[in-house]
Order: sequence, then C-alpha cells, then structure tokens
Amino acid sequence: MQTNFTAEQLTDPHVAASEKILRKCVHCGFCTATCPTYVTLGNELDSPRGRIYLIKDMLENGRAADGKVVTHIDRCLSCLACVTTCPSGVDYMHLVDHARAHIEKTYKRPFMNRFTRAILAAVLPYPGRFRLALRLAKIGRPLQGLMRAPALKPFAAMLALAPKHIPAPSPFSLPAVHAAKAEKRGRVAILTGCAQPVLDPAINEAAIRLLTRLGIEVVAPAGEVCCGSLVHHMGREEEALASARANVDVWTREIEKGGLDAIIITASGCGTTIKDYGHMLRLDPAYSEKAAGVAALAKDITEFLASLDLPANVPKGLTVTYHSACSMQHGQKITMAPKQLLKAAGFTVRDPAEGHLCCGSAGTYNIMQPDISAALKVRKVKNIEATKPDVIATGNIGCITQIATGTAIPILHTIELLDWAYGGDIPQKLRGFPLA
Repeated sequence: MQTNFTAEQLTDPHVAASEKILRKCVHCGFCTATCPTYVTLGNELDSPRGRIYLIKDMLENGRAADGKVVTHIDRCLSCLACVTTCPSGVDYMHLVDHARAHIEKTYKRPFMNRFTRAILAAVLPYPGRFRLALRLAKIGRPLQGLMRAPALKPFAAMLALAPKHIPAPSPFSLPAVHAAKAEKRGRVAILTGCAQPVLDPAINEAAIRLLTRLGIEVVAPAGEVCCGSLVHHMGREEEALASARANVDVWTREIEKGGLDAIIITASGCGTTIKDYGHMLRLDPAYSEKAAGVAALAKDITEFLASLDLPANVPKGLTVTYHSACSMQHGQKITMAPKQLLKAAGFTVRDPAEGHLCCGSAGTYNIMQPDISAALKVRKVKNIEATKPDVIATGNIGCITQIATGTAIPILHTIELLDWAYGGDIPQKLRGFPLA
C-alpha cells in the first residue's frame, strides 16, 4: 500500500511503525474470509482491509478520529485471524493498537459510552472490585429486561454474563511459594490474573497442583497486577504500560531472587499481551530490556507442559471438543500443543468447524458489542455441539464464560482435564454430570 506521510510525521515512532505496517498491505482481501465481523456483517469497513484504509486515512492526514472510524474500529474483536491469514505479514495487531490509542486521545465518545468504558476499566482489572460487582449483579439481574435502549445494552450484557454462583476466594490466589512435590526439576512464576481467579479459581488451582506434582516449584509473587490487556484494547495506553511495568518489576525480582524457567499464564488473552511487553515498552529505556526478557519467559501452561516428559496415561473414555481461543491460535500461534496434550492424557479430541472464528468474547467485546457477540456465540456453539462432545476444553476464561451461556455441555480449561488425567481429582464441573 502506498503511503504519503511527511518526514515530520515519521519522527513520531508510533506513526513510523504504523507506516511500515501499512506499506505491507497489498489489498488482496484474504483477510475478509476469516474476519468474524465481515463474515457476520458483510461490510467492507468491518473487515481488516477496510479498517486499514480508515486508519491510514486518519493517521496520514493527521486528523482526529471521527464517529465513522470509531464505529468500525470498535467492532474489531482483535481476534487476529487476519494476521494468521495474511500472506504479506501485515502486523494488524500493532496497527489497530495504535489506532485505538489515537482514538482515545482525539475522540470524545458519547457520555454513556465513556461511562461504561470507565466502569469496566475501574472494575475488571481489580479482583476485589470485580467480586463486589458480581455480587451487586444479583440485585440488578431482575432489571435486565428493561435495559433495551442502545446505551444500556452493555449493562444488560454484563448482567447476563454474571454467574449466579460466585466461587469463594481461593488460597491459591494469594502470594505464595508452592513447593515441588516430586524431585525438583524447575521453578516458574504463575500469573494469578484479575477476572479469572474470581470467576473460576479452579483453573490456577489445577495448574499449580499438576506442576508441583511434576516437580515444578510454582511462585505466585506479591505485587502482581492485571496484565493490562483490558485497558490496552480500550486505547488507554498509559494505564496499560503502567500495569506492564509493575509486572515486569515483580517478575524481574523473582528472576534475580531464584531464577525462573518460565512465567506461566493460564489465560491466553493475558498471554498474548504479556508476550508483547517487549514491544509495548520498547521506547522506555528503563524497561525495554527487562520487558523483552519477561516476554521471552512467558509461556501458556500448555506450551510449558509440552516441553516436559509426561507419564503415559490410561484413556478416560471422554470425547473432548477443543475450542482454540483466538488469543491462543492467532495471538500466540499455539495450535497443536493443547490437543496433543489432551490426546496423550487419554481423551478423544475433536475440532469444531470454523475453528478459526471467534466465539465473540474478546475481553469486553461481549459487553460493548453484545449484538455481534451474540451472533458469533450462536455460530460457535452450533459448530461445537455438532461434534457431540462430552466436554468442551479451551484455554481462556473469556471463552469459557461466553460459551457456557450458550450450551449445557460442560466447558473447562484444558489444564483442569490434564490435572485430572495426571492424578488430580475430577473437576468440580464434571462431578455428577452424566458423561459417556
């Protein structure tokens, strides 16, 4: 794609980086076939190629974002299916990140939109506040049907997604060192997370149990905060970078204290962001090197387990349909390890049709864009149910929450099934459930 940025514009390192990305696009349109919003809406401006045109025009002309640009950028899930598909290597992820930051700086959203986004940014990254919000949701749930005005739809979506039962706080969410229960063969830190330990603490519990049984010491360090992905995707870049710096400091201390073989992440959405810390903090001389080191150590739990020698296993006799979260397959390029681990653990594994398409969760997307999200969820659930599984497995809490509202089939994190297969108790969600 030909660009016409001025020399003065290119002195801005963010503009210069985006200009290089724009020049790689050759207008081929391959991205449209795998873009969930284009497939759903059929609008060229709701495809990656269409959004690239809008971003180019906005940045090249040095102008503030307008309502048209914001509408179509907001509809992007950041699923990154386009990055997987693109034959030219267009780095759409960092381009749309720049566009969102530009929107946040130059566009004044309608009041209710600003209010909703501010609430999400002030609540979701903080486990205590999030737990309180879920308790309050029980009071607000009877009012859900009254929230039909477009500005209130996100609040209706929040109430619909809020679980009726909130798990008790887990001791595994507290800072601690979990000693290896077999001959020690490694030391890792684990990301506790923000929303996940509130919604489903059993995920990290399973990860820690399995890792310690395999001889891995697991550190849950003090001082860790949200990975920053939620505010990052809202364009609130300074908040995202502050979170990244805080976590880099925490993990660097652990590296210096006792060394780390990996930083384990059990939420693939967080993993995609943490693996990008090196890029996010590349312009910060105090953090660029440390951030790159942390990013290099970041590993999805299945990515790390695939590097270990696991014992042979007896088949469980269950059929598991694996839903590959977008942040896993497109963001981190981890496609085979989770399925291979499940197969080696004795499960029969199936892939749903259209596995490349997003389920519609995408961080806060199912709140901010509930109509598009609902259409994608229906499509995803239909494809999953067609495989007739006993259980659904995935690697991201957002996908678990989203898909669970559309099917009665139990959906678990992959690590919960692996923990069970390798000596742990049967997952709570499967107790008393009629399995084949």
